[in-house]
Amino acid sequence: CPTSPAAPLAFTMLQLTRVYRGNSMFRGNASLNGQLSHLLEENNVTQVLPLEPPDAWARRQNEVITYLKNFRQLVMLFNKERPTNFTHHLCCHLGCRLYPNGTVQSFYEVTLNRTAFLSFHVPSATWERRWPGELPVAAFAQEQLMKYPITTQDLQYFLNTTCVSILEAQSARTGKVSGRSRTPLVLGLVLGSFGLLGMALGIFLCTGGSC
Repeated sequence: CPTSPAAPLAFTMLQLTRVYRGNSMFRGNASLNGQLSHLLEENNVTQVLPLEPPDAWARRQNEVITYLKNFRQLVMLFNKERPTNFTHHLCCHLGCRLYPNGTVQSFYEVTLNRTAFLSFHVPSATWERRWPGELPVAAFAQEQLMKYPITTQDLQYFLNTTCVSILEAQSARTGKVSGRSRTPLVLGLVLGSFGLLGMALGIFLCTGGSC
């Protein structure tokens, strides 16, 4: 839908992961200012908008496919150690907004089984628990995520810098501001995926036992 001149520009990504008895299923998408830009279905990730040249997109696509393969193998390993007969639903929602006055708002929110689980505080590059009440899984996943720069400093850089440059490039098309072109949009999916790996580690190591 067209946005009003006063509305912020937005780039958002959504990744849904369903895990059942060691099997992982993926869905997701990315949108630039309300227009679908990327689509994730199981093992396939496609670029809907021609935002990257074919050679660059091929590299990004391989990165996402490799992540999906690694995630599946990790879940299968955990399931052998601690089998579960119920389904887990993980949802990662991240992105940024650029307002007409230049103000930027970035976010990364995670739900587990449709309940707020974790969120990323962008200014301080820290993960915060959102689960209502005490939950060893949330505490363990938060601890694991804080150990790796790719889920803290790198993610902060993506949300504050790379994501914003995407919106600046979009603004340039409308003559608002000058921006950079052909920013690697799928980088955010890859960084988000590494964060999801850390959460999977916490969830499956804690399920059925102590952390």
